[in-house]
Amino acid sequence: MSKTVDINVHHVTRVEGHGNIRVRATDGVLEQCELQIVESPRFFESMVRGRSWVDIPHITCRICGICSIGHTTAACLAVENAFELKLRPQDQLLRELLFDGEIMQSHLLHVYFLAAPDLLGADSVIPLAGSHPEVVARALRMKHLTNELCEILVGRHTHPVGMVPGGFVCCPQKKALAKMKVDLLALKGDLLATVDTIAALADRLPAFNRETEYVALVDKERYPWFWGKVGSSDAPAVAWPDYRQIVHEKVVQHSSSKHVYNKRDSYFAGALARVNLNYPLLTDLAKGVAERLGLKAPCHNPFMNNVAQVVETADCYVRALEKIDRLLDMDLTLSPPDVRPRAGVGVGVAEVPRGILFHEYEFDAAGQCVRANLVIPTGQNLANIEADMRALVPQILDEPKEQIQLKLEMLVRAYDPCISCSVHLLDVEWV
Repeated sequence: MSKTVDINVHHVTRVEGHGNIRVRATDGVLEQCELQIVESPRFFESMVRGRSWVDIPHITCRICGICSIGHTTAACLAVENAFELKLRPQDQLLRELLFDGEIMQSHLLHVYFLAAPDLLGADSVIPLAGSHPEVVARALRMKHLTNELCEILVGRHTHPVGMVPGGFVCCPQKKALAKMKVDLLALKGDLLATVDTIAALADRLPAFNRETEYVALVDKERYPWFWGKVGSSDAPAVAWPDYRQIVHEKVVQHSSSKHVYNKRDSYFAGALARVNLNYPLLTDLAKGVAERLGLKAPCHNPFMNNVAQVVETADCYVRALEKIDRLLDMDLTLSPPDVRPRAGVGVGVAEVPRGILFHEYEFDAAGQCVRANLVIPTGQNLANIEADMRALVPQILDEPKEQIQLKLEMLVRAYDPCISCSVHLLDVEWV
């Protein structure tokens, strides 16, 4: 049945930043379908030019308060690769443990506070505190503890101060790590209860599938967070310095953020992409969670990205405990990094919660930045979200307008977008 519908969501709620959904169909013909990004440019690539390598991680970690550690990690990796720095085994392990905390805290935030209200018919998490107090209390406990894990390693989760290029400027106490192990072990019940909750709600996720390209780090031995190669479901993997062979940016008129493509008109970055490309490398617990929640790789339902986030939370939980045990067996010492600047280019790549993140910097001989390029996961996903919208709308045109709007908002939220982070400095001519 032909349907005429006009949807103008201004702005999408329960996402970071400002974006509008604009959809118009007349007599069943889709005439407009856009996710309009209306944030002002952030200018971070300009901010770091002329600044010392010392400043870059502390500046770029301000790109996002949720993925602050991810940006710090990518920036540190880029500086280290430019100056050919090597981390001590202790510092590498600390950085990996820190990343486990980063991934868990962000995934828990999104699944519980931003996505779950849609599945429970609530406008936000606030009403759920009254109707499902035990679930909200559980979410707060888990979020608090995973933030605390980051704090004992680098002083604070948001805008960390303890991790720098070449290593760390602080060293966690074994007493704090031992207590964190006890607390994490006690948290397993909450993790399993989270799986139960999502399993009870999973049938409320829209049954929508659209095959697309998936881009993420890939590795042969370990589930990759900031190691391995830049991989694609449609193309051979490439080394970090060659990331532009896969990541192609373009300007679109309706967005202050660029769109990104590779072999197709768009690709998917994020938890679902990582699981699709690296499923065999997940821990047994994570694979069990995936099976319980009905996630089989490859999966082409973008709404299942939220399920993939729960799977990755379980994976990071297991690995965090393993790393704490290894650290407790070490003689932890503080060794200030010995950084000797040199002219060169460095690329840092990290799988932050929302997908693959690229930091590239060029330095002069004094270690001052002369050029920068940052490619943010949400920016990489925007074209794919629109492609999903164009495929989804014709399938649901017979539904009430309120339901169409809800499913479109759920689709955007499924990607866990960080809209402010995605905005580049560019010149947009509005017409």
